[in-house]
Amino acid sequence: MATVDKRSVDERSSLSERGNTVYLVAVCLVATLGGLLFGYDTAVISGAIGFLQEHFALDADEMGWAASSALVGCAIGVLLAGTMSERFGRRNTLLLAALLFLVSAIGTALPRSFSLFVFFRIVGGVGVGAASMTSPLYIAEISPASIRGRMVSLNQFAIIFGMLVVYFVNYFIAGQGDEAWNVDVGWRWMFGSESIPALLLLVCLFFVPESPRWLVKRGRTDRARAILNKVNGTARAAGALVEIEAALKQKKLSPWELLRPGLRTVILIGVILAVLQQVTGINVFLYYAPEIFKGIAGESVDAALLQTIVVGGVNLAFTILAIWTVDRIGRKPLMIVGAAGMGLCLTAIGLSAFFGRTDFWILAFILGYIACFALSVGPVTWVILSEIFPTRVRGWAMATAAFFLWVANYFVSRTFPVMDQNAWLVDTFHHGFPFWIYALFCVVTVIFVTVAVPETKGKSLEQIEKIWSRREPPHAK
Repeated sequence: MATVDKRSVDERSSLSERGNTVYLVAVCLVATLGGLLFGYDTAVISGAIGFLQEHFALDADEMGWAASSALVGCAIGVLLAGTMSERFGRRNTLLLAALLFLVSAIGTALPRSFSLFVFFRIVGGVGVGAASMTSPLYIAEISPASIRGRMVSLNQFAIIFGMLVVYFVNYFIAGQGDEAWNVDVGWRWMFGSESIPALLLLVCLFFVPESPRWLVKRGRTDRARAILNKVNGTARAAGALVEIEAALKQKKLSPWELLRPGLRTVILIGVILAVLQQVTGINVFLYYAPEIFKGIAGESVDAALLQTIVVGGVNLAFTILAIWTVDRIGRKPLMIVGAAGMGLCLTAIGLSAFFGRTDFWILAFILGYIACFALSVGPVTWVILSEIFPTRVRGWAMATAAFFLWVANYFVSRTFPVMDQNAWLVDTFHHGFPFWIYALFCVVTVIFVTVAVPETKGKSLEQIEKIWSRREPPHAK
């Protein structure tokens, strides 16, 4: 008995010294439910858009509005989340997002008009915007530097997993009736199904702690120390707490001071990265995949939805690979290689469409593009955004970058149907034109990351902050 007791004491002592990884992963997994709902909410439209178009008799512009209206809410959501996460905490902001997801799921399932549908999509978009900023921010602030990249990448895994789940859900629901049933009822079940994960997030969030860095900012140092001890172990927690307090002793900034030298540079880098993630075209495939397969390759609804599931599976598999490599290889190499691969695949997709080679090739190149994005630009952009901003303005800065990300997403999602269904562009480029535009932005991404983005692998958030503080005038620190 004494031996057992001694072993138990030794195990507790060891956990106290090195931290409880199981606890950290459990907490991060709850936060990533926000990412799962992000993916679920944004991708549910892919299986429903064709039926929705018939139900409400939408033209090409209205179809683009149906798919992109949620993104207006996303832009609003990140702005609200910036203020809320600073004032009320990261966890409470995620609670609000979960509630908005639930309201949107019910509202979009039961609209009597297209305008009402759009309203509830915007409500859900506010939740997506809040979660897109707050989930990776929360995870980055609670995770040790040595595994922070992997932990934040879990959020991207959850986004992709949410997309894959809803692809299966959409396929299952569509199979419950014929096309007339789907046009009348099926799409409603697709949107309503989101209420299940929304409820799960709402309940689970009551069992996770607040971000220790936010607690220190609010003067709750003892509570922050207890959380850091549990996550990092006592020795590393003490050092982390000293770094956090030192960073917070610097002059407190207002949102307008984000434009100062030093800070202005990091904000600009974050905004450009966020925009480039979107204008390289990823959400065209995630929102319109079935319509692309039907329009370019002439697939049936059933085959198009099945191919969308394949796209989701590849997305998930390579996101897992990104989680495994981001803290080993680093952020910059993954971004550069991945963006280059995306550009090549997009160029090939455009050529395949232009020359009418749309059998096996179009799917192969789309899967190659998705694989490159999932390995690099998808998860690594969010990792970098969650790391590079100083603690004292992280909420505001993250909100600014995420705002521009969603604005870019809206622009791309709204314009793709117009470009893809424009008679002159189709006659001239045979559906290839949009993909060549996105390929050009992949080239811009490679150049920008090579020249402007620092490597952050293995550095604490406070060490990364020093990169930018050296660029500020002495009187501003």
